[in-house]
Amino acid sequence: MQAKSDLKVHDRLVLDTEASRQSFLAIPIIRRALAGQVSRDEYLRFLQQAYHHVHHTVRLMMGMGYFLPERLHWMQPAIAEYIAEEIGHDQWILDDIDAIGGDGEAVRGSRPGEAVELMVAYAHDTLRRGNPVGFLGMVFVLEGISAALASRAATAIQQALTLPGQGLRYLTSHGALDQEHVGFFEQLVNRLDDPADQDALIHAANRFYGLYGAMFQAIDHPAGS
Repeated sequence: MQAKSDLKVHDRLVLDTEASRQSFLAIPIIRRALAGQVSRDEYLRFLQQAYHHVHHTVRLMMGMGYFLPERLHWMQPAIAEYIAEEIGHDQWILDDIDAIGGDGEAVRGSRPGEAVELMVAYAHDTLRRGNPVGFLGMVFVLEGISAALASRAATAIQQALTLPGQGLRYLTSHGALDQEHVGFFEQLVNRLDDPADQDALIHAANRFYGLYGAMFQAIDHPAGS
């Protein structure tokens, strides 16, 4: 068996977060979504919470670029590329909400659920108080899950709920984009040669699996239901 010290950073990241990933995939609403067994209201609740964390993505990435220490300034062009591709994705979600009969403007003015509020707060805290490389743990979790599941879930949900195609732009487009990002992300983190940066990345990724999973659990069991 290959020693962990001999693994590339991305391979170690995948290995050391696999238990968290499996716990995430076992969340009932994730499994139901892939089978097309979710209601329109559940899908709308997902879009509302997705809006609130996606709305912070660009400013979090800007924050990462700002807080990177001098020794990691080589990462800034990659962060800039991520920022350029993420701008406007929160509006995609609002458009999807409107397309399936929801109220995008009401969502824009709403508060995030507790799980998303805590996830975003942890991301901001990681940048300011911890190691900013840890933010890539959020990128790893959200993009990895999206690349693996978003397109499949979109197809199943559309067929089950007979939704218009324009009501699934975020899921379908983001799933395709994140598949393209997987190789880019792998090359980026494999350049991290400081064990402290590698550990910060893995620690944060495990935390983000739990925080993102809590968002879906809350969608499955909304307050007051």
